[in-house]
Amino acid sequence: MSGTTLSSANLDPRRRRLLYRVWHRGMREMDPLMGGFADARLATLSDEELDLFEALSEQQDQEILSWIVGSVPVPPAFDTEIFRGLKAFHDHAHPINL
Repeated sequence: MSGTTLSSANLDPRRRRLLYRVWHRGMREMDPLMGGFADARLATLSDEELDLFEALSEQQDQEILSWIVGSVPVPPAFDTEIFRGLKAFHDHAHPINL
């Protein structure tokens, strides 16, 4: 997988598919955003958190990026702990410079 530091060998099929999906997005900028977060947190997410992260990963790249940088309000359905964790992870660990 491009860029990932998390081995998929010990992941269940659901997490393996999600790891691949977030590291192979349409917009190159989204790979390290979503993929880096997945590398750090995917193995320990609960089933409910996985549901939320999967739903988030199905959204358009530009929408997610707009929510992260704050140019568009986050819709209530996606204003979850997972999204806030993703945003905080990148605000502190890997700031976005646009």
